[in-house]
Amino acid sequence: MRPLNPNLLALLTRRARRLWRQYGVLWLGAIAVGLVAVFYARLIDWGYNAFLRVQHEHVWLPLIVTPAVAAAAVWLTRTFFRGAEGSGIPQVIATLHTKTGETGTRLLTLRILAGKILVSFLAILGGFTIGREGPTVQVGAALMFNMRRFYPRSNAVIERKLVLAGAAAGLSAAFNTPLAGIVFAIEELTRSFEARASGVVITSIIIAGVIALGLNGNYTYFGTIQIGAHFPNLLALAVLITAIVTGIAGGIFCWLLLNTQRWIPAPLRKLHAERPVAFAALCGLAIALIGLVSGGTTFGSGYAEARGLLDGREHLSIAYPFLKMASMVGSYLPGIPGGIFAPSLSIGAGFGNVLHMIFNDMQLPMLIALAMVGYLAAVTQSPITSFVIVMEMIDGHALVISLMATALIASRVSRIFAPPLYETLSLRYTRPAMALPVPKAAPESDKPGHTTADPTTGR
Repeated sequence: MRPLNPNLLALLTRRARRLWRQYGVLWLGAIAVGLVAVFYARLIDWGYNAFLRVQHEHVWLPLIVTPAVAAAAVWLTRTFFRGAEGSGIPQVIATLHTKTGETGTRLLTLRILAGKILVSFLAILGGFTIGREGPTVQVGAALMFNMRRFYPRSNAVIERKLVLAGAAAGLSAAFNTPLAGIVFAIEELTRSFEARASGVVITSIIIAGVIALGLNGNYTYFGTIQIGAHFPNLLALAVLITAIVTGIAGGIFCWLLLNTQRWIPAPLRKLHAERPVAFAALCGLAIALIGLVSGGTTFGSGYAEARGLLDGREHLSIAYPFLKMASMVGSYLPGIPGGIFAPSLSIGAGFGNVLHMIFNDMQLPMLIALAMVGYLAAVTQSPITSFVIVMEMIDGHALVISLMATALIASRVSRIFAPPLYETLSLRYTRPAMALPVPKAAPESDKPGHTTADPTTGR
């Protein structure tokens, strides 16, 4: 056998290295995102089921467990995992809108990735009203960002592509909604879509999605809703009313998170600034009390309640969406890792259930779908992402126009109350300092229309 020509061997080596840089690192990262997303989802589900088992056997135990978990989660986050608090999407936006390399080394480290998973798992063990989808975005972005180490000469363009692809793949794998992952990258993360990054994002979403499908099977997040061929005559009115109601509710929620200095009493603000662990325990007690009043329905992300309403198995009171909102606010004030996507969908489903009292001639699943997309669009102020996510999650292609209209109107109504939540929170992370003192006085916050994010939690 003839020996290989040295020139040919060098050429093959160069091509192999180029293919590795172009595709290999990306594919490896996307596989990792898919695997971690599935692991994280199963971990959170196991944790919440464990909480439910204990809570059903000992109804009053959350009054002890939830405050203790809240205190431990805040202590861990502030001591070891600064930058892991909240949903994680503001951190990704901040990374993409600043010097990606510098900001990423603060907000997308492997330590923060581990903290995001660990502390949110601890929080769900305590019954906190949080979701895993937003955190999966930061986890995916962090995984991909750290893949830059495999590039011989990494640069800002490569790092930005990796962060964007990882975040979009994380959302896609979390919800099993590949189309929503692409739209999310365009609408929420970058507000644009560069042609040179499109292939990177789509390829990552496909690979992460295939991994998730291979492990979980082909499924829709909330199942498939059955919508008849003939829509009711009051559909247009139902869309308008649902959009206004959910837009107002979502706008108020955003206002509460962005204006803590204006509505939290001064003694509690002082407690939050000086003794954040004690403040967290107090929030945990409030979450436990709300959970007891609601019969346990406000604990966790609310996925089971929303799915039960869509399937016709669950019957919730008209107070459910309001109690869930209160529990959700209490879960985010202390500043622990956790997402708002799934709880928002659950709250929206609750509003759909309430609105069915007015539009009782309409199918309940149809109203629930409209309210889910309306509330999610109001909270995120990303209407296109919201209606694509809900459409893919319920296989609701028959409702595309109605979902789109509800999302657009609700988003505009929400903006009357507060600016875009994620973008506003991301401003905190554009500064290197991760911990800033809480101002004792904020005169500007008293001006109409002014919003102030709490510097210690980013909310």
